[in-house]
Amino acid sequence: MSIESLTPDELRTLFLFEKLSDEQVAWIAEHAVVEEYAAGAQVIAEGDPATCFYVLLSGTLRMCRTVHGDEVEIVRTEQRGVYCGATQLLMGQRGDQRYSASVYAVTDLTFLALPAEQFGERFMKWFPMAAHLLEGMFLGRRTSDAIVGQRERLLALGALSAGLTHELNNPAAAAVRATSSLRERVAGMRHKLALLARADIDPNLLERLIDVQEQLVKQVADAPELSAIQTADREDELTDWFDEHDVADGWNLAAVFVPAGITTERLDEVREAVGGDNLNTALRWLGYAVETETLMGEIEDATTRISTLVGAAKQYSQMDRAPFQWVDVHDGLVSTLIMLSGKIGKNVRVVKEFDRSLPEIPAYAGELNQVWTNLVDNALAAMNGEGTLTIRTSRQNDRVLVEIGDTGPGVPADLRERIFEPFFTTKAVGEGTGLGLDISWRIVVNRHHGDLRVTSEPGDTWFQVGLPLTEQPEA
Repeated sequence: MSIESLTPDELRTLFLFEKLSDEQVAWIAEHAVVEEYAAGAQVIAEGDPATCFYVLLSGTLRMCRTVHGDEVEIVRTEQRGVYCGATQLLMGQRGDQRYSASVYAVTDLTFLALPAEQFGERFMKWFPMAAHLLEGMFLGRRTSDAIVGQRERLLALGALSAGLTHELNNPAAAAVRATSSLRERVAGMRHKLALLARADIDPNLLERLIDVQEQLVKQVADAPELSAIQTADREDELTDWFDEHDVADGWNLAAVFVPAGITTERLDEVREAVGGDNLNTALRWLGYAVETETLMGEIEDATTRISTLVGAAKQYSQMDRAPFQWVDVHDGLVSTLIMLSGKIGKNVRVVKEFDRSLPEIPAYAGELNQVWTNLVDNALAAMNGEGTLTIRTSRQNDRVLVEIGDTGPGVPADLRERIFEPFFTTKAVGEGTGLGLDISWRIVVNRHHGDLRVTSEPGDTWFQVGLPLTEQPEA
């Protein structure tokens, strides 16, 4: 609903117009109208033609932008005199202008509305130099934001890709090596089996030998872990047995049999099955069988590791998942650590103090993973490759609390209040863009209605993320 405009004296109570001349204020009073909106009404729709410049007179508004199909609240204010709508009115001559955000009435609202095209032309006449400066600043900021944002995303993607590639390469290379060795062992096993088949061995004894082989192979997976001293003692014991029974290169066979948990009692069973004449060939055949089983276990471990990494990457990117869902924060934290494992390094100790009893929370999981990435990456950079990274989860009243701590030099007291500001960074020139913590703040506070804080002193810095346990109603 529209009513007549304010008087010049009333207009001067707004900070935008208090310094204008009488002629300028009179023009505003003549062309502006006062519009009223009921609580819950939509004042501006993002993407519609930008026809009006709005100045808030009373009430509370919230401003939202659409990000990947979801509306994100970016501003909520009740400050009299703030403006919205066709804020790019000076750019009118460059093409059709559209509202860059939607505005809703949280309470009953009163706006002063000015026609954007006429007001833009008048502004250019009143303040030509200021208009050119503002236009240049707007274009420069938009260009720099686009370039820096793209660079930041590429750097983050490159770092994650490098870390994931490094982690995938290790098990893949292990699988290739194990497959090559397996081929050699299978060929050797076929050869020894052919020698046994040519020998004059009772079929019943050969069948017993095969039974012994099956028992030894099953034993490989359940073989106990031995210390270095225990391994050396067992190898010496088996080597002595081989020497007593004239088995050549017994020390080589001992290195194969000991990790598989094979004892001298088992070797006695083999000797009883094949006799002394065929013992050497039989033991080497069994050795190939044991090695084959060990190598297949290595391949299984390597491929499982690859599958785990692919699963972590899928969890991290939230591929094929709804943007808003009930999630376990630990899944995102673990997948983030896996994605950044290439950056963590050997001299950084990772401590995970997880409260697994925490319930799932409503969240945009992919965006939270971006928060964890920013916070963990900053912690690793602060420690410069050496220290302790601690990730802790707990319940704090009606919130899940995620804390990420490092043992770096800390954030000075005079900088703590600024670290969440856009483009503010404590890193050296060229090393940081100052976007990570700003984006994290927006995701946690604006997107999830949570809280993001930092406490710091030398050797003990903590970023604390509080996330609601229940879905927050829209205003």
